[in-house]
Amino acid sequence: MEAGVGLALQSRAAGFGGSDRRRSALYGGEGRARIGSLRVAEPAVAKAAVWARGSKPVAPLRAKKSSGGHETLHNSVDEALLLKRKSEEVLFYLNGRCIYLVGMMGSGKSTVGKIMSEVLGYSFFDSDKLVEQAVGMPSVAQIFKVHSEAFFRDNESSVLRDLSSMKRLVVATGGGAVIRPVNWKYMKKGLSVWLDVPLDALARRIAKVGTASRPLLDQPSGDPYTMAFSKLSMLAEQRGDAYANADVRVSLEEIASKQGHDDVSKLTPTDIAIESFHKIENFVIEHTVDNPVGDSQADSRAQRIQTL
Repeated sequence: MEAGVGLALQSRAAGFGGSDRRRSALYGGEGRARIGSLRVAEPAVAKAAVWARGSKPVAPLRAKKSSGGHETLHNSVDEALLLKRKSEEVLFYLNGRCIYLVGMMGSGKSTVGKIMSEVLGYSFFDSDKLVEQAVGMPSVAQIFKVHSEAFFRDNESSVLRDLSSMKRLVVATGGGAVIRPVNWKYMKKGLSVWLDVPLDALARRIAKVGTASRPLLDQPSGDPYTMAFSKLSMLAEQRGDAYANADVRVSLEEIASKQGHDDVSKLTPTDIAIESFHKIENFVIEHTVDNPVGDSQADSRAQRIQTL
């Protein structure tokens, strides 16, 4: 069934530049952010207003245990300061452009995206959640079951189209958003970041939490890890070239190697957010040759960084 949904997000979205931005809570309970009307216009259906639910709060940085077993805040404080510094550097170059996170299901796009949006002062959206609310269904899995994957993809494209007309967003996209060329047209209006996670790590994560919410992985029987790894491998082969279209690739294996870890599960979401900012900054600097930063702006940026 083809979707006939035209989705218009109005610029009443919380947080678009200015003091009225409603931040998601880092340490409080689950918030509810009113991000603007989602008008659903379908030939046989009257227009309906839908509200996007606020994202769950980002977990606070936790103290790390040293080899002696004693907790210390030193590492987490350093991590937080570095995150803030990198976000300030990147913010200067972004000029309000949106960031789109792409990657396989379970790669941490939502978790990392919430951290990035918070320190940037951007608003965060999960495109899957927006599709669910636009069509009035509680989950992607149910949309697939009641309608079809094609129906979901049509609505996903509509969501990305409307988000692409906005500024100062971090968007966590669905794992399959990359397969439609038109979605890249929308995402290229901002900056796209591929979170590249080893398949075995993805399979372990997904097997641990279950596959019921992931329609492309849900299997009635069999070992959860084996089934997840097999399906993920097939999806990775189909989508690998598409993910490579992203402006920036953030490899968790590379981050782990630099930190002396042999397992990407030892990385924190903040580690990944910091590396993402680093890669974004490098990309933007390399692509601003035709639009160089003025001396006065560069001096201002340097002064801000020195005060951190």
